[in-house]
Amino acid sequence: MPRLIVIGNGMVGHHFLEQLVEHGVHERLAITVFGEERHRAYDRVHLSEYFSGRDAEALSLGDADFCARHGIALHLGEHVLSIDRHAQTVTTERGDHAYDRLVLATGSYPFVPQIPTVDDDTGHAGLVYRTLDDLDRIREAAAGVAERDQRRGVVIGGGLLGLEAANALTSLGLEAHVVEFAPRLMPVQLDDEGGRALKRQIEALGVHVHVDHATTEITRGEHHRYCMHFRDHEPLEADMIVFSAGIRPQDRLARESGLTLGERGGIVIDDTCVTSDPSIYAIGECALWSGRLFGLVAPGYTMARTVAGSLAGLEGASFTGADMSTKLKLLGVDVGSIGDAHATTEGAVSYRYIDEANHGYRRLVVSADGRTAIGAVLVGDNRYYDTLLQYVQNGIALPEDPASLILPHSEGAPTLGADALPETAMICSCHNVTKGAVCQAVEAGCGDLGTLKAETRASTGCGGCTALLKQVFEHELESRGIEVDRSLCEHFAYTRQELYGLIRVEGIKSFEALHSRHGKGELGCDICKPAVASILASCWNAPITDPSLVPLQDTNDTFMANMQKNGTYSVVPRIPGGEITPDKLIAIGAVAKKYALYTKITGGQRIDLFGAELQDLPEIWRELIEAGFETGHAYGKSTRTVKSCVGNTWCRYGVQDSVAMALTIENRYKGLRSPHKLKFAVSGCTRECAEAQSKDVGVIATEHGWNLYVCGNGGMRPRHAELFATDLDDATLLGLIDRFLMFYIRTADRLQRTSVWRESLEGGLDYLKDVIINDSLGLCEALEHQMQHVVDQYECEWANALKDPDKLKRFRTFVNDQRRDPDIIAVSERDQPRPARPEELETLTMEVSS
Repeated sequence: MPRLIVIGNGMVGHHFLEQLVEHGVHERLAITVFGEERHRAYDRVHLSEYFSGRDAEALSLGDADFCARHGIALHLGEHVLSIDRHAQTVTTERGDHAYDRLVLATGSYPFVPQIPTVDDDTGHAGLVYRTLDDLDRIREAAAGVAERDQRRGVVIGGGLLGLEAANALTSLGLEAHVVEFAPRLMPVQLDDEGGRALKRQIEALGVHVHVDHATTEITRGEHHRYCMHFRDHEPLEADMIVFSAGIRPQDRLARESGLTLGERGGIVIDDTCVTSDPSIYAIGECALWSGRLFGLVAPGYTMARTVAGSLAGLEGASFTGADMSTKLKLLGVDVGSIGDAHATTEGAVSYRYIDEANHGYRRLVVSADGRTAIGAVLVGDNRYYDTLLQYVQNGIALPEDPASLILPHSEGAPTLGADALPETAMICSCHNVTKGAVCQAVEAGCGDLGTLKAETRASTGCGGCTALLKQVFEHELESRGIEVDRSLCEHFAYTRQELYGLIRVEGIKSFEALHSRHGKGELGCDICKPAVASILASCWNAPITDPSLVPLQDTNDTFMANMQKNGTYSVVPRIPGGEITPDKLIAIGAVAKKYALYTKITGGQRIDLFGAELQDLPEIWRELIEAGFETGHAYGKSTRTVKSCVGNTWCRYGVQDSVAMALTIENRYKGLRSPHKLKFAVSGCTRECAEAQSKDVGVIATEHGWNLYVCGNGGMRPRHAELFATDLDDATLLGLIDRFLMFYIRTADRLQRTSVWRESLEGGLDYLKDVIINDSLGLCEALEHQMQHVVDQYECEWANALKDPDKLKRFRTFVNDQRRDPDIIAVSERDQPRPARPEELETLTMEVSS
């Protein structure tokens, strides 16, 4: 079998492997990958999130067993020392490996200018911001800085990575300074006015910016560890210095093996990404195409697809350059750069909008004839980005007044209809998905957004194209005569959100009242009845066992227990925060023994009791409630669990009392009904033992309070939660959670998890922050009031049912008989009961008959 070796396991290298697997090339080639780092491929685009709680595993790309599952040999932490092109071998620290084809995906390395620096054994004057190991060293350096009023860190470099590094220093509790040699920040992407606007916004966030500063020497400081000296400016002292002054292509192996390089570095490739050696390819930041290096991930992905296509035998696979437009968020500030942002095209004309009050700036660059847009710069508001990008990329004719594309509008930023986009319009640059590809996927049967994303991979990279993808998708459905009907069901011509509004505004408290006013046809179905029941509970929190509400519930809610495969039910008492006394443990054990229940400790830090027969449920719960338990709502689309670690009460790494906070959260939101189940977790430090970043609401302790994460989940499609707010005190944390949950309950679709809901929001996380933190819709007071009403109305549903004999009448297998269900048969396994299997049932039945 021919041998393919890949040197480099970064984002581009990993994407290349995914493309090989997609084309089935891994079945025809013996593939070996060498990664210089000890970590498998991870997301460098979101590297700064490493300081806000995400660990190496959370940042990792793909499944941990991806390579093993597809027969790819992955060697991590193994440096390639040399390439012998004549013998077609590569030599690593552990031996020689032969190849038939070789792919160089070696990426780049940080450029550190030669600045005379004081001899210092800590190395804290020469830190870089590039890899996870680099970030560990930055964290270690910050931890080693002596406590004082001002702990200061300096970043040399005011580009994209430099500003992210400054954000990292801020998150580590240091006073952050950015030193940039050029007269403005992000000199490659922004013009002078854009650089000034960005500087003002970043300084307003507490980061000190020094532009036009050339560092000449670093000596020992008087008040801090180091002193930086500049040409024509006063010195600046710092405790640690991080270099982020650009990158250089990692082309050492290519140079030493005699491959052709560019004058300033980079491995020269042709349109098929082949180097000067026909058996060697180069992709990503190490590759030089047509005299250009590409420092963004999207061009690297395109190169990866080109080489994978060539190896798969596809005709026409070629790399023809890449659009270097970028949409970023730096320290919370929107920045966008499109096309000829500096108006270098001959005769180019610019339109500018400057918002001095909010430090905003927008520039539109048009062709000399005024017909087409050729570039743009945005600082402070990227809502204009998608529309401007399509105008630039597709040569769409400009409106009569081009300035209207960047001027403020009362209805928000202008949008370009999906019908105006040509088939070649790029929707997702990360994965090279055009409008035409989206249309083909819809034609092939993709009927929902989730399936479309899985099929095309659009919006699974940086996520910046989500809103545009949704717009194009819905337009294509409608253009094919497929009505995008968002009605809940045939009985209500309203969405779930609209029904929620009607119920709350009109004070409707029963399904019958809602149906008589706003419904049609028969009295409901299996879709609208549970959905309306959930909305009624979310609004008014009346007991679901009330006679008017019982007919709306599904089986689990009707009997307040989850039905199991053999017709028995599970019993799950609430154990807030996973904290339980010995007496309560004994009580659970006594109940389990008395009623012969199978017991299992769950991942949510509580105990499930399985095998309860229907008529036993009331007495089981009576005994549990007398022992101090409440229902755990495992049967409902509601708050389930709040997982916690032991926090600073016991753990030497804990910085806050995570158990106390978990108890507060669970006791506040217990019984809260929502469109889907809700799971929470609280970790006492960034080691994250409670796995808060895999929950709908996650809380992680910091030295200054709590960081809040939202919209994560486990399950079939796991999704990491996103950082929402930092260093919150207890009251602010709970206030934001109140608002977030009620806004989700108000606006989510039926059975829509928080993660999917967040993806469906136009404007994404930024919009959500604007609503919840900045109160952009003026809803926050109402959301808090509504949550407090639900909290005040709480009553354990089982405690309520046990007080009413009429509610207990339905807990029997036969309406007119007290007999137990004869078909429920259990056998013993590992000293616990379990349902008998079909073959065991047959044997047991025969024994009984004989």
